[in-house]
Amino acid sequence: MVDVAIVDYGMGNLRSVEQAMRKVAPDVVVAVTDDAAVIAAAKRVVFPGQGAMPDCMRELDARGLRTAVMQAAREKPFLGICIGLQMLFEHSAEGDVPGLGILRGQVLRFPHAALDAHGERLKVPHMGWNQVHHAMPAHALWQGIAQDARFYYVHSYYVQPVDTSVIQATSDYPQPFVCAVAQENLFAVQFHPEKSHAAGLQLLQNFTQWNP
Repeated sequence: MVDVAIVDYGMGNLRSVEQAMRKVAPDVVVAVTDDAAVIAAAKRVVFPGQGAMPDCMRELDARGLRTAVMQAAREKPFLGICIGLQMLFEHSAEGDVPGLGILRGQVLRFPHAALDAHGERLKVPHMGWNQVHHAMPAHALWQGIAQDARFYYVHSYYVQPVDTSVIQATSDYPQPFVCAVAQENLFAVQFHPEKSHAAGLQLLQNFTQWNP
């Protein structure tokens, strides 16, 4: 029995996620898989991703994984990472493509004309370390993580949920944007916990122990 299935649809930083998961939970059976049956049978599912949204949606469908991912997102502990967060929403401005529609809302691009705190043009993609301000009371996945801890980002787009109750954290660039959401058994983040040192590893460890 696979404890944690990491979904492989050809678009994720899979090995880094796998190595981080094995580090925080050495006794947990982790599998990187493109097998829908393995995903369906796993106790927990991690849905990473990087690249362009249209490519990610196309590859997910080409590999026959849409149904397995959507079922997992509704039925078992589920962690989306980066594009794995964005794909959960209804529509993305990147390529003007529909997402999975599990969460209501849009994926929008950081504006070209925006200025940062120093009056300089905002750099897009947003790349590097940024503070994460999580909602209170804190979700179980924030256990042991300090308020405003820094996490690592690489993205040009951000999510805008219709239902603000799902928002679990924000970062500023330069205005606040949503960087984590949760709904029942689902939790998803814009940053890369597998690249975020102690805070990111703590979040992944929390996920392996989370029983929503």
